[in-house]
Amino acid sequence: MGTTVRQFYRKINDSLVYCFNVELSAPLIDREEEQLRLLLADGFLAETVSTQPLLTGTRVVEVGPRLNFATAWSSNMVSICRAIGLESISRVERSRRYLVPTGEDLQAFIASHHDRMTECVYPEPLTTFETGIEPEPVYEVDMIGKGPDALLEIPGISMDERDRNFYYAYFVEKHGRNPTIVEIMDLNNANSEHSRHGFFRGRQIIDNREQDETLFQLVTDTLTANPRGSIIAFKDNSSVVEGHNITTMHPQTPGIPSPLQTVDVRYHPLLTAETHNFPTGVAPFPGAETGTGGRIRDVQATGKGGFVMAGTAGYCVANLHIPGYDLSWEHHYECPTNLASALTIEIEASNGASDYGNKFGEPLIQGFTRSFDLRLDSGERWGFIKPIMFTGGIGQIDDRHTEKAAEKKGMLIVQVGGPAYRVGFGGGAASSMLQGENAEELDFNAVQRGDAEMEQKMNRVIRACNEMGDKTLVDVIHDQGAGGPANVLKELVEHSGGRIEIRNIRVGDPTMSVLEIYVAEYQERNGFLISPENIEKFQAICDREKVACEILGEVTGDLRFVVHDALDDTTPVDLELDELLGDIPQKTFSDHHVDPNLRPIALPDDLTLRKALDDVLRLISVGSKKFLTNKVDRAVTGLIARQQCCGPLQLTVADVAVVAQSHFGLTGIATAIGEQPIKMLVDPAAGARMAVGEAWTNLVWAKIDDPLQVKCSANWMWAPKLPGEGAAINDAARAMRDAMIATGMAVDGGKDSLSMATVIGKETVKSPRQLVISAYAAMGDITKVITPDIKEPGSPLLFIDLAPGRARLGGTALAQVLGQLGDDSPDMDNPELVRRAFAAVQKLISRDLILSGHDVSDGGLITTLLEMAFAGNCGLDVDIRRPGGLFPALFSEELGLVIECGKDDLDSATTILAAADIPTLNLGTSTAGQQINLQHNGETVLSEEMVVLRRQWEETSYQLERLQMNPACADEEKKNSYDRSGPLYTLPFAPKPAPAALLTAADKPKVAILR
Repeated sequence: MGTTVRQFYRKINDSLVYCFNVELSAPLIDREEEQLRLLLADGFLAETVSTQPLLTGTRVVEVGPRLNFATAWSSNMVSICRAIGLESISRVERSRRYLVPTGEDLQAFIASHHDRMTECVYPEPLTTFETGIEPEPVYEVDMIGKGPDALLEIPGISMDERDRNFYYAYFVEKHGRNPTIVEIMDLNNANSEHSRHGFFRGRQIIDNREQDETLFQLVTDTLTANPRGSIIAFKDNSSVVEGHNITTMHPQTPGIPSPLQTVDVRYHPLLTAETHNFPTGVAPFPGAETGTGGRIRDVQATGKGGFVMAGTAGYCVANLHIPGYDLSWEHHYECPTNLASALTIEIEASNGASDYGNKFGEPLIQGFTRSFDLRLDSGERWGFIKPIMFTGGIGQIDDRHTEKAAEKKGMLIVQVGGPAYRVGFGGGAASSMLQGENAEELDFNAVQRGDAEMEQKMNRVIRACNEMGDKTLVDVIHDQGAGGPANVLKELVEHSGGRIEIRNIRVGDPTMSVLEIYVAEYQERNGFLISPENIEKFQAICDREKVACEILGEVTGDLRFVVHDALDDTTPVDLELDELLGDIPQKTFSDHHVDPNLRPIALPDDLTLRKALDDVLRLISVGSKKFLTNKVDRAVTGLIARQQCCGPLQLTVADVAVVAQSHFGLTGIATAIGEQPIKMLVDPAAGARMAVGEAWTNLVWAKIDDPLQVKCSANWMWAPKLPGEGAAINDAARAMRDAMIATGMAVDGGKDSLSMATVIGKETVKSPRQLVISAYAAMGDITKVITPDIKEPGSPLLFIDLAPGRARLGGTALAQVLGQLGDDSPDMDNPELVRRAFAAVQKLISRDLILSGHDVSDGGLITTLLEMAFAGNCGLDVDIRRPGGLFPALFSEELGLVIECGKDDLDSATTILAAADIPTLNLGTSTAGQQINLQHNGETVLSEEMVVLRRQWEETSYQLERLQMNPACADEEKKNSYDRSGPLYTLPFAPKPAPAALLTAADKPKVAILR
């Protein structure tokens, strides 16, 4: 029997109406229609839903999901309909009808109000979802007739000559056959730089001399030198260090409704970090949300399954050019048309990452952001035209689940998650290209789309298995990411081989070809190996969580991977895993050092301290990040002990983030980030050391178990195949290794994104060299955390100088606002001093001798002091007695720490610092008033109200807030927040202990959790 489509309408405002397109196999009776109207209504008010169009006329346009694209929203709605007996409803899609304002171009409006990958215009009301589109058939690539270069005729291929010759030898010379297009696109993703990291594992020849170690070996040297506490490193989806025995709550019988009970377990801290740069540049919101989703799946897929706890994020973009808000250092350079603007990326990418975490239920508790786009005197342009969207995740894992089981013949190959869609096609390979080398439409097609609700459903399946402890149903788990099912399914059986049925993958788009089903990077899916005796229980958990469980095939043990198509009884894929995905030939890369031709910082003769300070405080890398934290949940789970905001006014200045391991104890996990990309433009080695130093001086404020157990993810964003950049990344990697070993840290994981450049016309613009260090460590007591907000106005402030006698300005915030780079970068000249200082400050924290503390970083020492005063809502009376000029003394970003001690604790604190031979300077005191009085070598150089400077520090965040929320609300918040006082806490009653009889009563109220 055929189907029909009916429309129901709901008004949102005078210019927007939702239209619900309902596919029916039979007419609705009155009772059923009333039920449906209640489901679609605003607040279950059936009268808000109409069967007649609410907007009409030639200025009305309707956009909605492509007809072949059954959305996740539709799947959820149909599931609800079926649950209440509306069996005739097979699909419900929500479109949007807009009344386009008079005078606005219709086509421009449509372009800006829909996602052209997943949506289209409805010129007339829908009568059917049928499209008549037939899936494209599988075909052979004629390598026998055309040779290796036949692969160059395939759009989106990222293979170099060596790759093409390698596949020619395998398919034609060894097996005497042509490959299928499915096999080629599979290998194109699987062996791309994005997936295989061939550059980091390749031979490096620098200045005609072969290097003694690969980049990967340089990184792993740190762990060889400092292995203490490492459990999982460089071999899974996340890294893991030693944790604690804890008490937590689990269901009595995980996987079915049952009472919660306390259990004693041993959980270990887990960290993963990656980037989603290419997709975020093309489509910022979905690019960032799926970056977050993919990283969450990395946490889930660690060992036999990890617990998701909290996220971190970072955004690096070019000059913002906020309308009506001119910043003198932001010059207008040419930008590509195939990428979003920096301003759009800054807002939409952070929206995407925040939105996904909010919907999933993962708090975002730490991050960074910066903007940079500068043409040097040499004519070379550096700018984050290709942006960075960084996402990190903290989790934990049961001690019994840290090792995946061995693959065994007969194990079932299973996938759990959402259906297949034609999105993210070729993303892994596209991410390995310079921006601009690929066709614009192919770039757009390679961006995924996210569904956080589906990921949470899958997460609950994994969590149920995790909570089974040693009875977990999961033998092996891997996340689906780059390369789609093609990659993850082969990862599951890489040591054994397997065979799958492609038609067992559930599709949300019936027009998808075998190639698209197999290679597209549709999200919210993980792959599993499940023993046959456990599959019934596993399926029951999936059914309970309303997420599909697809049994695709089984482990064969023959080291082949075969894909069968039951529709026509063909074999689109038949590959030997050890031949094609084992130890592929090592590549060789050659480069030379290139003289950067840098110039010293030239301070303008008319530069005043106030002008320099006002500009520096308006950089997004320095100023308030409220525009980021206001839109994201920073506390969900009840396990967040420290997030970005602190002090009575909750300002965004915290250096370290901390999560508790359970609700019943004080053990936890601390994490901190270090990154210094602009300094790497001056000196790659110095910048790498400074990134290590910043991670160290941020982490120091949490009392960790053991400094030698601090481990890090190192994430590299670079364009090393361009002249001079291979040499630069080698210099940076060696410097990072040596700094890590000297300070006692080690890298235990990380990823690289090595196509960080954009082709604009005839010019190649490189994104600044970036190394993000994400440090993490176990904590025995989460209450031992220091924040930057001054606690007791009138208390002394001490400066711990970790670069005594040095005040370099290259690559600093001051240099950036002057439109310069400089030729002498701050550096970590004495790693041993940094290590001693870390130990000394940790001792001060353990003895409760520090009230507040902050590191010196972007903006220099003056910014450090001001942020402490801003967050503490107080003033300063300090004298910075340092040799040299005023601007280097205040704005140099050499490593350092500022601590606030109680008056009675000053002598004890200085004694401990002196015993460790730590250079310390007494700067003066904070004050109860709100005046900033700053002297340099005894001469007053700044006297200003704190609230005036704080407003300047918050101004750029306010300008961004106006663009992402109701501007009137942003204006009102700015007005009301100018001179704020901290909250007053009053207790209107005398607290009394709960009566013993109540606590020991047998008939206590029972609590049920509905889910």
